[in-house]
Amino acid sequence: MKTYVVERNLPGAGEMTTDELEVVSLAWSNAIEELRKPHSWLHSYITEDKIYCIHVAESREAIREHSRIAKFPINTICEVKCILAPKRNEASTKM
Repeated sequence: MKTYVVERNLPGAGEMTTDELEVVSLAWSNAIEELRKPHSWLHSYITEDKIYCIHVAESREAIREHSRIAKFPINTICEVKCILAPKRNEASTKM
């Protein structure tokens, strides 16, 4: 399994209401159940006009299939190669 950052262009994303965000969350969660394969959506970052989703999946194709089921576009899918964080007596996590 690999970790991916999924970028979705969605004009007005930052202005979505709590109810609208719950609909999105439910669609993405239901899509994972429908996939019937190992796949985790960890969380998403909402900005003004984009949504960045963090997924753990087998492949980019699995991410595309999840998106197709949930009916949300994808602009880019990038595999996370390394996580860098402030040094706190711990080594960086290499993916």
